[in-house]
Amino acid sequence: MSFDNLGLNENILRGVKEAGFTEASPIQLQAIPIVLEGHDMVAQAQTGTGKTAAFGLPVMSKIDPNGGVQVLIITPTRELCMQVSDELYKLGRFANIKTVAVYGGQSISRQVDLIGRGAQVVVATPGRLLDHLLNERLRDFNPQYVILDEADEMLDMGFLEDIEEIFKFLPKSRQTLLFSATMPKEIRALAEKILKEPKTVSVQSKEVTSENIEQFFYVVEDWERSDAIVRLIDFEDPSRAIVFCRTKKDADELSTTLVARGYPAKALHGDLEQRQREEVVKSFKAGKVLILVATDVAARGLDINDVSHVFNYHIPLDPESYVHRIGRTGRAGKAGKAVTLVKPLEFRELNRIKLVTKAQIYHMEVPTLEDVKSKKIVKLVDKIKHQAISDEATELFAQMTNEMDISTLCMKLLSKIVSKNKAEGPANIGIRGKNLEKMLEARANDRGGDRGGSRGRFGNRSGGGGYRGSSDRGGSSGGGYRGDRAPRADGDRAPRPEGDRAPRPEYKRDDRGGSSRPPRDRDSAPRAPREGGEGRGGYRGR
Repeated sequence: MSFDNLGLNENILRGVKEAGFTEASPIQLQAIPIVLEGHDMVAQAQTGTGKTAAFGLPVMSKIDPNGGVQVLIITPTRELCMQVSDELYKLGRFANIKTVAVYGGQSISRQVDLIGRGAQVVVATPGRLLDHLLNERLRDFNPQYVILDEADEMLDMGFLEDIEEIFKFLPKSRQTLLFSATMPKEIRALAEKILKEPKTVSVQSKEVTSENIEQFFYVVEDWERSDAIVRLIDFEDPSRAIVFCRTKKDADELSTTLVARGYPAKALHGDLEQRQREEVVKSFKAGKVLILVATDVAARGLDINDVSHVFNYHIPLDPESYVHRIGRTGRAGKAGKAVTLVKPLEFRELNRIKLVTKAQIYHMEVPTLEDVKSKKIVKLVDKIKHQAISDEATELFAQMTNEMDISTLCMKLLSKIVSKNKAEGPANIGIRGKNLEKMLEARANDRGGDRGGSRGRFGNRSGGGGYRGSSDRGGSSGGGYRGDRAPRADGDRAPRPEGDRAPRPEYKRDDRGGSSRPPRDRDSAPRAPREGGEGRGGYRGR
């Protein structure tokens, strides 16, 4: 159904059309009439179903452009706070509606000043809003419409007590709306406390996760995780992706690895300053950063419609987190992919996710380098097929076919294109050394036996040590120097004459098994360090 038939304000409808919205989503069709009628409401819908417009459009249609703060929207995270504020501003700009985002990490006085200048909509995080209210910075703060967005995430983040405290400062004659993806008992109890005879709306499908999302898992070990995710990103070639890590340290390390391998990636986690977090999200939205490596808390509330892939670097700790993570892709009717790396001991967690989400998560094998190359070639051929032919290219082709035959010309041009494609993209970067699936098959051999033998995990060690993890360094026999020193050739060492060797002194052992050898003088010159080489000693390759 079109938005034209929902009873919205004309200026709000103009903002909707400028934003490119044509058909209302199921949650919008059900929620907008209820809000316009003035009822309190509890709405349950998954992330990415259009909840912001479902509560934003009707309340902005009802407010007075000259009446001060009339709408309060409470969100769990700073990122969601900024996004909701930006979206409502775009939708309400033709109705002269001003919005202010209120969250920690920004100037308190500036936020109070912006609200006092005539903002009608305040979007806030619980902590900073409660701080303003307790310190009486917000004068004449009586919003008529109060919305709790992502209420279940507020519960998970420990904001339930803050929310209850905030509602003590709000007017009793208000319209309250509560939106949540899930409805645990704590959220239901909160709804009973702050809502009056609410209407209920639910667009829960039989499947908790969107049917637009293809879901896969790959079995790897911890030591293979970093190389596996690089290979999968290389193979999937996402237009924009989010990689979820369990810890801040993992996010930083993986982001550094991806950048080193040629991917435009950045980390997003709680240790970043607010200014840095805003810059990362802005770069990701603008397409300057194509891969966002994030922790769960930092990525909550990210509302970006064109994320093609979500990668779970670590399996989520619970099914709800899995739903929230993969809900970042497959939005607005677009197709998406969710990829999860799983250790053999994590199948119980995976099965629990399958049971709760009722989703088909297919097992796949990590692609080989040949698979990656083949997919790149297919994509390149398809790109060439659909390439438009310019007048300059036609003229140049006619000129060059006078100098050489067509087949030679085509081969030379294709060689040039393939070489350029390899140089510009990370398509030829993947797991070092051998293919991951061969590593899995040879895992027992890799970890057992002599460390100095040929291990082949990330390169060939032909000798008993050498440099760890590299195929072109290290000794060719028993040891080898760990650093850059080249091994000494056999002919460089002159044989010692037999007569130069001094006789070895004899020492007798005492009755207790000790030796009569005199103790070494500790004040004497220190013993010279032993150099490595091709001989049996040397520095251990590890």
